[in-house]
Amino acid sequence: MVGKLVRSFDRALTFFEEWTLFLAVMAGLISLFFNVILRYVFNYSLAWSEELIREIIIYTTFIGCSAAIKNRSMIKIDALVQLVPKLKLYLELFSNLVTLVFAVMIFYLGWKMAALQVATFQKTIILQIPLVFLYAILPLMGLMMFIRTLQVIYWDWLESKGRKAED
Repeated sequence: MVGKLVRSFDRALTFFEEWTLFLAVMAGLISLFFNVILRYVFNYSLAWSEELIREIIIYTTFIGCSAAIKNRSMIKIDALVQLVPKLKLYLELFSNLVTLVFAVMIFYLGWKMAALQVATFQKTIILQIPLVFLYAILPLMGLMMFIRTLQVIYWDWLESKGRKAED
């Protein structure tokens, strides 16, 4: 039962992460490519292209945090694990718990920041994108990081019991 739920969340989040990151990066690359061509061939520059790239970098960084947790590629200091391998399970659990606390904080504070943007109706300078869309990435990232960290804890628990994640 729990395994099916974890797999369902994993598939849904993986689909969302991969496709939105792919589409965002492709939109940024196309925009940047045309801006470079226009700048060097026609001596004309698109002002909105640079703003779009900045927003895409923000989006891909925050959504990429969730993918990094799934792939276990978050930055960690593992010197103590290498010195005392018996503590690996406990140190990873501690690291995951700290990540859960961070995810809850980002969700809560991001929600408050997004609510503030709704109240003030602020927009980006050139593209006039409501800033609430950018700040809404924070609670989304917090929720996704929370779910991914719970998945990693579950997979680690299964591995410590000698079972596969498919069980």
